[in-house]
Amino acid sequence: MTKRNKFMAVLSTMVLVSCGALFLGQKVNAAGEGKISGTVKLDGTAPHMRGIDMSKDPYCVKANTATPAHLQTVEVGQNNGLENVVLYISEGWTGAATTSTEVPVFDQKNCMYTPHVLALDAGQTFKVVTSDQTTHNIHPLPNPMTGNIPWNQSQPPGAAPIEKSWKNPEVIPVQCNIHPWMHGWHVVVKGPYATTDSSGNYTINNVPPGNYTVTAWQETYGTQTQKVTVAAGKPGAADFTFKAK
Repeated sequence: MTKRNKFMAVLSTMVLVSCGALFLGQKVNAAGEGKISGTVKLDGTAPHMRGIDMSKDPYCVKANTATPAHLQTVEVGQNNGLENVVLYISEGWTGAATTSTEVPVFDQKNCMYTPHVLALDAGQTFKVVTSDQTTHNIHPLPNPMTGNIPWNQSQPPGAAPIEKSWKNPEVIPVQCNIHPWMHGWHVVVKGPYATTDSSGNYTINNVPPGNYTVTAWQETYGTQTQKVTVAAGKPGAADFTFKAK
């Protein structure tokens, strides 16, 4: 092979590699830009969320003097938007379980769990912290048959964060053995997810083009599903409505 032919062969290879990298980059960008958005609403009158008696712990009473605490099982905001609903892809996702490097935080603040519902990926590390000047005892209750291992750990004021992860998808109730009114949820999924805000809005990011089933989970009303298509440059959309009981 002549020097000229060798040079042309090398040049052609470099062009092909560059084009391939560019194409791959475009695919990655397209995947990163894909999303599914919508709202979750309540149809009907929201149930009354009764107040919580915290007299067992004077610190908790004082911490909630300005804004008395109430149950959070059905939180309804503007335009009957439902808060704390977890949206996730239940069919069609073929990527890795963990899609985010973010470390979710489950805080114990004013003797309540914040957020009330924590969504996270299987295998994703999360932190349990405390903002209170009273001791808490965090006690998640997964079903051992799922492969998730229950644990029970106290966290006094100023204690270091507890770092954990859940092995498999599952909806896990969380309680505090010291303060029996403290209830929350860890909703463990596989793939992209979102949680509705106070107006019932959500956006699931990082969804590649494809056909999916999106599930909406709410602790009182259960689950609903919808088929959604995400096209290149065109986000998917799915609105959900739960009937008030």
